[in-house]
Amino acid sequence: MKLHQLKPPEGSKHKKKRLGRGDASGHGGTSTRGHKGHKARSGYRLPFNFEGGQMPLVRRLPKRGFKHPKEDIEIINLFQLEQKFEEGEIITPEKLKEKRLLKGKRKVKILSEGKLSKKFEIHAHFFSKKAKEKIEKAGGKAVLIEE
Repeated sequence: MKLHQLKPPEGSKHKKKRLGRGDASGHGGTSTRGHKGHKARSGYRLPFNFEGGQMPLVRRLPKRGFKHPKEDIEIINLFQLEQKFEEGEIITPEKLKEKRLLKGKRKVKILSEGKLSKKFEIHAHFFSKKAKEKIEKAGGKAVLIEE
């Protein structure tokens, strides 16, 4: 047997129903869609959550809890500041944006990852305890920005 001689088993393939090809075809007239109504029209599609007219589950269940408005906080580690800034610089969110450490208008939190050997004055919205300790140990200043 060769590839061009392969055929599907007898009876496994059926002709496609050709709808709307006259009454003699057996699928003419309403083309097996019944008479009128939404389902008889072209482009008919039910919403994914339709439950036959019954109130959908999503609308039956009560709303629970509280949605907290998300606060956008950008995290910056001490080793990043060590790499990008010179000693004695005053670091503000604007300068962080210039050095591409900060995206958009976000609040800044300084974390203690890495070593800090340079003296900085850092202005940020939040500091971790360890980061604050490391900054002050290096002789720098951690200044909180209040809105």
